[in-house]
Amino acid sequence: MVYFSEKEINGRKYLYAVRSVRLVGGKVVKLSKLVGEREITPELKKYFEEKEAGVRSKEALSMFKADSVFTAEQIAKLEQAKQEYKRIVSRLSKKQLQDLFDRFTVNFTYESNALEGNSLTLKDVAIVMFEGKMPSGKDLREVYETRNSRGVVDLILKKKFGVSEKEAIKMHKMLVKDMGVETGYKKIPNFLLGRRVETTPPEKVAEEMGKLFEWFGREKRMHPLQKAARFHGRFEQIHPFDDGNGRVGRFLINVALANKGYAPLIIRKSQRIAYLKCLQDFDNGYKTNLEMFILEKYKSTFEKFFKVYAKYLK
Repeated sequence: MVYFSEKEINGRKYLYAVRSVRLVGGKVVKLSKLVGEREITPELKKYFEEKEAGVRSKEALSMFKADSVFTAEQIAKLEQAKQEYKRIVSRLSKKQLQDLFDRFTVNFTYESNALEGNSLTLKDVAIVMFEGKMPSGKDLREVYETRNSRGVVDLILKKKFGVSEKEAIKMHKMLVKDMGVETGYKKIPNFLLGRRVETTPPEKVAEEMGKLFEWFGREKRMHPLQKAARFHGRFEQIHPFDDGNGRVGRFLINVALANKGYAPLIIRKSQRIAYLKCLQDFDNGYKTNLEMFILEKYKSTFEKFFKVYAKYLK
């Protein structure tokens, strides 16, 4: 909210536009600009948006530890994108926001399921989700998986999930409803095709998942996107469920982002080979490759999905 304030200096009165910004740490910073009249122009709005982005980037650089992938420059860009996403969402009408989220849900679900071999087309996914119809000749399991994903993504975008053991199990239960998949942690060992890593045995899953979520809650110095990437790599190593691990793992990336005010991301089926290679590298101790991959998917989704949508509303 911008307001105007007059100051008298050496007998002369000056008019300032002022905007207060509350930072994550609770501190309030006042931004001001000398103006000639009491009018909130587009130029004035842009000025304060840029100033706020700079202040928040500076705070982020003091909060998060920079490294070779999440450099100070990258962190600053991520914080700028976060503020731009916030502006995009705030400027949409209720109908436009729902349309944006619906489009994201369809695209995310189609791509995420396709990564796991689901044969439904993008059009099929839209029909299942928004028309409630059954595409002819399609496997019921694929249809249920698609239908169920809508409810999960909707709650993620509304920030109704947390990154916790209880929420992950709830998310999995929602995803596999009516699919004949056992809910809860796996009771039989599972294996990953194309990857040499041994997943966590059933009897140790609860312990390892507890450690993972405890680490996630304790880690404060890592940028949220980097933390989400590290979490995802370890989650997929554990592979806690009988089925649906990849989808739940990608859901959780977006829970971690959405809850901190960042735009969600999409990993596309065309990137499957690169994605699996990065997970394999993570298994072998090379964590930075997965971090770079997730960072690139975040930037790509924001630029090619959210910013493009906002552009065509002008």
